[in-house]
Amino acid sequence: MTADLIVRNARIHTVDDALPRAEAMAVSDGRIVWLGDDADAPEAARTIDAAGRLVLPGFVDAHNHVRLGSDAACVQLAGAADLAEIGRRIGAWRAAHPEARWIECEGFDYSALPGMPTAADLDPLTGDLPAIVFSYDVHTMWANTAALRRLGVDGDHTDLPFGVAQLDGAGRPTGFVTEFAVRGLSRDGHRALAALGVPWAGADRAYTRLLDSLDMATAFGITTIVEPQNSVDDLALFERARSEGRLRSRLIAALFHPRGTGAGDLAEFARAAATYDDEWLRAGPLKLYIDDVVEPHTAALLEPYCGHGDHRGDTFYSPEEFAALLTELDAAGFQAFVHATGDRGIRTVLDAVEHARRVNGPRDARHQVVHVECLDPADVPRFAELGVVACMQPRHCSPDIAGPGRDWAEAVGPSRWSKAWPMRSLHEAGAVLAFSSDWNVAEMDPMVGIYTAVTRRGLAGGPAWMPEESVDLATAIRGYTMGSAYANFCEHDRGSLTVGKLADFTLLSEDLFAIPAEAIPGVRTDLVVVGGEVVHEG
Repeated sequence: MTADLIVRNARIHTVDDALPRAEAMAVSDGRIVWLGDDADAPEAARTIDAAGRLVLPGFVDAHNHVRLGSDAACVQLAGAADLAEIGRRIGAWRAAHPEARWIECEGFDYSALPGMPTAADLDPLTGDLPAIVFSYDVHTMWANTAALRRLGVDGDHTDLPFGVAQLDGAGRPTGFVTEFAVRGLSRDGHRALAALGVPWAGADRAYTRLLDSLDMATAFGITTIVEPQNSVDDLALFERARSEGRLRSRLIAALFHPRGTGAGDLAEFARAAATYDDEWLRAGPLKLYIDDVVEPHTAALLEPYCGHGDHRGDTFYSPEEFAALLTELDAAGFQAFVHATGDRGIRTVLDAVEHARRVNGPRDARHQVVHVECLDPADVPRFAELGVVACMQPRHCSPDIAGPGRDWAEAVGPSRWSKAWPMRSLHEAGAVLAFSSDWNVAEMDPMVGIYTAVTRRGLAGGPAWMPEESVDLATAIRGYTMGSAYANFCEHDRGSLTVGKLADFTLLSEDLFAIPAEAIPGVRTDLVVVGGEVVHEG
């Protein structure tokens, strides 16, 4: 046998229990045709000498917003710790963009301001130009007075296509808009923002964001991307990137199912799934929300938020309504990705899956609970029992993002910290863990996620937060490869380096198993191969 490509002198971690390690791997026609020892390697037209470096399966990022991405045209607020720093960054941007007609910012951290921000906080920094600020998780929007006017928000118009405007005690809009991820990122919400002239919502900006994120994913060794929230309209962006040769990682696009989705929409989703269904671009899973996020107290908790009286947050559907909805989708053969962060929200989803199985009979649905941030111990074993995948983002549990002194930890209170991102408990209970970045909510680099899963520490080190829920390195890697492949019904050709599977792999600058965990974030991808073709060289 003469292969197209041979990788030799490698430390190949296959994530395949039948052959955990190999020194060499041969590829032909885009698939793996042989694995074994260097001495037994076949001839090949091209040889890659790994020089003893680690080879892993290509990463499968199970929740990566490449279409939304990070927008270079926005003021970048990541790391801005207070209003003064936010003002300095906006001022510098305005000086560099004197022609701007809107100010758009992203990456706002809730902890930068005590309480929820208001238009009055933003107005002195922005003047008469309309300004909007997206939170780092893109679940809320903060607007100044000029933007509120431009967007048509007043005391009588708070239920918006792109969110829910909050009011002060006098019935006036505060400038803080919740439910942006649920409404503003929907088809109708996005169209409304574009019609109102918000530049961020324009088609050209969307395509630029997508291309930047796709390039970043390829460079990080992410060979399969799961884009978790799209309208049917958005699929044309992915098809354009593919036709222009810019889609170098495989992509699975989930379709957004907001409240109000009807039979006609489901038929459209089914047609899209039939149209986009190959190893490079697939559509079909449905994205739903049961609750929102913990920091602004909009996730659904079993017990009240710490220091907020009886407030426990709300679910977007009653338990009975959601159980009926999921049962209907399950009967139609759809896979559901359900955003759930609070323990009551997660329980509502698990109860709905249990109801669907009781009504429809068990099937290999692989419904996902996405985020699993605050999980009651009683619900840990239910994931494996119900065949529900835990799609989690390890970086979110880092102490410098969610730990003591941060809004997440303070909102739930110390008595519930043991419920925070219980990765080890879920793994030990037999649940499938599908790890992901949630870019651009957090860094896209899988090394950052793997490091956090293993250490539960911040990127600068320091004390670990809830280290008893960390996982070992092999489990973290499996979560970013085989776990995420299984979660998306592509374990037959991705997720491990196995004869017959697609030749999607990455060659790392360091052996993760031979370095201290603290060094993992510094590891880089030296080579990325998709379908036997080199798509990135570091």
